[in-house]
Amino acid sequence: MADAAAEREVRGWVQDKLHGLLGFADANVAAFLLSMARKHTSADSLFTDLKRSAALPNTPEVQAFAAELLRRVPRRNAGGPGGGAAAAQKQARDLVRKSMTYGLLEGDEEEEEQEKQEPAKAAGPGPGSATGPGAGGSKGPGGAAGAGKGGDGAAGRAGSPGPGGAAAAGGGKQIRSSRRVQFAEEDERERERERDRDRDRDRDRDRGGRSGRGGSADEDDDDTVVRQAKRPKRKWEEDEERDAEEEDAAAREERLKEEARNRDQAEKQEFEERLRAKDEAKTKKLAEDRARSRMSKEDQRREEMQKRYEDENERGGLMPMLREVSRQEYLRKREDKKIQELEDELEDAKYLFQGVQLSQRELDDLRYKEEVLRLAKEKQRLMNAATEDGYKMPDSYDEPTKYATRYDVAKLRYSEPEGAAARANPHAEQEAWEAEQLKKTHVTRVGAQDGGAAAPQYDFVFEDTMDFVKADMLAGNIEDLFETPEERKKKEAEARAIAAKSERERIQEGRRQLPVHPYRDALLEAVEAHQILIIVAETGAGKTTQVPQYLHEAGYSAAGKIGCTQPRRVAAMSVAARVAHEMGVKLGNEVGYSIRFEDCTSDKTILKYMTDGMLLREFLSEPDLASYSVMMIDEAHERTLHTDVLFGLVKDIARFRPDLKLLISSATLDAEKFSEYFDYAPIFKVPGRRYPVDIYFTKAPEADYIDASVQAVMRIHVLEPEGDVLVFLTGQEEIEAVEELLRQRMRGKGTQLAEMIICPIYANLPSELQAKIFEPTPPGARKVVLATNIAETSLTIDGIKYVVDPGFAKQNSYNPRTGMESLVVTPVSKASANQRAGRAGRTSAGKCFRLYTAHSFENEMEDNTVPEIQRTNLGNVVLMLKSLGIHDLMNFDFMDPPPAETLLRALEQLYALGALNDKGELTKLGRRMAEFPLDPMLAKTLIASETYKVSEQIATVCAMVSVGSSIFYRPKDKAVFADNAHKNFSRGGVGDHIALMSVYDGWAESNFSTQWCFENYVQVRSMKRARDIRDQLVGLMERVEIEMVGDSSEHDSIRKAIASGFFYHTARLQKDGSYRTIKNPQSVHLHPSSSLLQLLPRWVVYHELVLTSKEFMRTVSEIKPEWLVEIAPHYYNKKDIMEDAKKMPKGNKGRAALDAAGVE
Repeated sequence: MADAAAEREVRGWVQDKLHGLLGFADANVAAFLLSMARKHTSADSLFTDLKRSAALPNTPEVQAFAAELLRRVPRRNAGGPGGGAAAAQKQARDLVRKSMTYGLLEGDEEEEEQEKQEPAKAAGPGPGSATGPGAGGSKGPGGAAGAGKGGDGAAGRAGSPGPGGAAAAGGGKQIRSSRRVQFAEEDERERERERDRDRDRDRDRDRGGRSGRGGSADEDDDDTVVRQAKRPKRKWEEDEERDAEEEDAAAREERLKEEARNRDQAEKQEFEERLRAKDEAKTKKLAEDRARSRMSKEDQRREEMQKRYEDENERGGLMPMLREVSRQEYLRKREDKKIQELEDELEDAKYLFQGVQLSQRELDDLRYKEEVLRLAKEKQRLMNAATEDGYKMPDSYDEPTKYATRYDVAKLRYSEPEGAAARANPHAEQEAWEAEQLKKTHVTRVGAQDGGAAAPQYDFVFEDTMDFVKADMLAGNIEDLFETPEERKKKEAEARAIAAKSERERIQEGRRQLPVHPYRDALLEAVEAHQILIIVAETGAGKTTQVPQYLHEAGYSAAGKIGCTQPRRVAAMSVAARVAHEMGVKLGNEVGYSIRFEDCTSDKTILKYMTDGMLLREFLSEPDLASYSVMMIDEAHERTLHTDVLFGLVKDIARFRPDLKLLISSATLDAEKFSEYFDYAPIFKVPGRRYPVDIYFTKAPEADYIDASVQAVMRIHVLEPEGDVLVFLTGQEEIEAVEELLRQRMRGKGTQLAEMIICPIYANLPSELQAKIFEPTPPGARKVVLATNIAETSLTIDGIKYVVDPGFAKQNSYNPRTGMESLVVTPVSKASANQRAGRAGRTSAGKCFRLYTAHSFENEMEDNTVPEIQRTNLGNVVLMLKSLGIHDLMNFDFMDPPPAETLLRALEQLYALGALNDKGELTKLGRRMAEFPLDPMLAKTLIASETYKVSEQIATVCAMVSVGSSIFYRPKDKAVFADNAHKNFSRGGVGDHIALMSVYDGWAESNFSTQWCFENYVQVRSMKRARDIRDQLVGLMERVEIEMVGDSSEHDSIRKAIASGFFYHTARLQKDGSYRTIKNPQSVHLHPSSSLLQLLPRWVVYHELVLTSKEFMRTVSEIKPEWLVEIAPHYYNKKDIMEDAKKMPKGNKGRAALDAAGVE
């Protein structure tokens, strides 16, 4: 009763304290805390348990509460009956309060050693034994009693003659009971519980031995004290054991997870070290290869022979061959010398005997020597050709005026037509072939075909012309309209003097005429004085080409390379070619460029132009940019995705690398934002050289800006003075459409209109065709450049006087909720429109024709373009930042932070792909994925191909899908033939991915034939780009240690590898024939170009979603639902997938009907 009252009192006290600590009190919580306190003997351990199990705060009040609770908690003691037992219990409680470090256990836990010592002490001579004082007393009753009791109570050190023996026996029981009160350390409690069973068995055995020796009734009474029943475990003890087991399992799981994470991080570090070693070895190998490539074949042969015959004994056998080689070398040199002497003799005779009458013999002698020289040179040429390229077929003289060699006619069939216009036209190959065949038929032109020659001269009247209104003018700072005659004559004299100079002098004179040249010394002083400098100059001022050269001439290249980033590939290539030309060096040596899938640099490169994405990739192998002394971020005003990321990285690097000079170049005047971002860096402004530009708006909005662009170009070509035209369009399709329309308009006009040279420029155009826009326009002709917004700021084309601006551009738009990314045609900003207009005032006063109204310009256009980082998918960027060691992405120093939803979506996608672990750290898989300049899902597909042994095929698939949707072409007049040819690749319902692989394999089997592409209606330009991309990917796959194996017949393995990367992009068939995506559900449809459009498979994986008239899935393949659970068990639940599979529609057409019927 007393114990129950004490426990109620303590429970009430606990509830009071809980109310003060937590703000509430509960009887169950108080009981739980009391049971918890009984398990502890230390206030510190109780305090720790309260924080962990009861979630109490870590405060001094809770610590004091734990100590007081441990002191107040009532504890039960075990002992024998009687006052002696009560005294022992009181003594034990006092000891507990004093020590506060022990826990009170029950009396049945007596030490085994003390139990085993009892029989020995009872039998030996002791104070109460038969031979002791108890037996040696008087022979009265007391002596007998004393002997009896003393014998039994020997262990209690009792026994005296007479009744004292009885008392001694009682004392022995009390002390024995108190001994059964045992105190154990907290950390030994679990071990003692495991020993309980063994101790009970030992006690039973010992007590059985004592009863066998005979004992009195008092002994039986004593046994009732010793033999205590094993008490059942209390609920709190069972809960404690269960919690301990759960904690052990959770700790084990956590430990295994931590070990796996540490192992993965260690493997990632080892992988990075291997990559660095490969880079170093590759750099050395490249340098050696370049050195070897500059060596002649004879030098290479000598080097190999020197290595082969390094042994002295082998050199003796080499002497005869060396004599022969020496003799041949002597004869070759002698032949060259004699030919040179004969050539010099003939050259001297030409000048010495010029105007002198020679005799017939002398003339015959000269002709003989000329014939000998010709034959000797011809023989030398043939021998060199045979040595270099092997045997040559003899020349063909079937048509010597046109074809030089025997197979030129056959080669034409497998080569692309010449000329930029012919190559850009997808039907150029067919037209050239038909023209050649028509020529062979010798058909005479009659009737209307030859009627154009005698057509009368008429003026052209265009019914579909537009009315323009001059509404504005961009003021210039060069007023050539008011030049005096003397100034004009002086300028013409300077132009004639420049034309008379050598090309090198003309280039240097052109450099001096650029607007940035007068500020050269001031710019170099500013770079020397400041680590970070913002350069603001008009487009065409020369900052991109001249500033890196100025820095090189000032000696900055001695400390490291000078890098310059460009937002576009075309700009990087064209600017590098221009700078190499100005410096008089070969492109790829001192001046080079690096773009995606193309590297034109060497170990000699000191000026390097690159896309901003390639500089980001260089951060992976060189995080501190140690090989660079100056880095120039050009065209910063365009705010591309990679440019914004570069801002944060180079800003951080500049803080711990004071020797690195950082230049930020912008073509707009709102550079204060850049200055503020880079810690208020100084701004260096270069005044531009701009002529006035008249701006014309349309009176009314135009319904079709493509047709309006064609009309505007034709109007300029007919009515305006000479000068080239620049038309801004949104992409390749529009450029090709406008080019075809212009050709149709110009067809049949003959000499009635001046010649129109159409030059397209877009990213997918081959480099040699892109260079056509920089060629000078022939006299009497007009060049029309059809360009994307690349020509706004990145490129400067001389001779442009007229600009046609439809007012649209393609922008990348990304919806993080649906995961849909698309290029959307959107109106340009006012800043972009003004940049476009400024292109007309580069060389003289110009005009800009805007195909929209002045009201639209003022009220419907944004002031500035939205930064790309706020409207695009960040998966690749996040992966790259993680691989650079930047983990806190939410706090990364972006100039304009991206939406948090987009960033979280990218992190979620990378975690699902296995590139990040649950702590947000980059895994080894993620580090391997970061090596590929691809979307993370494509990179995961490439790495997963190793598991399914189809890496060769997946490299082909990824290369083909990276090219885009321009693989097939479908001419309107041959649509049926094109469709049949395309269906052959997807025969059997293999899906779009494997169909693309079949296209590439078929092209490769034809030895990459152009004729094969023509016969199968495949774009040869796209196929060549796919081949280049595949070669790059194979090199990268070998770099990240992927074994190149494969079997093109393993279609399931190929689809599994694709699903390993694109399990994020899966959809299932609905009853209405549409599809619904699995994650982030939305209704989507198969793209009309998909080979599975008629089959309607039940489960598909797609490459991308595009938004046109509907949400379409592009590049689709069929999968099985169980693959998703096998590939991504962390992302898909087997139960949900199988339930969804049972609910699939059982349609009556295509693959869906076959699946419903169970037919494979």
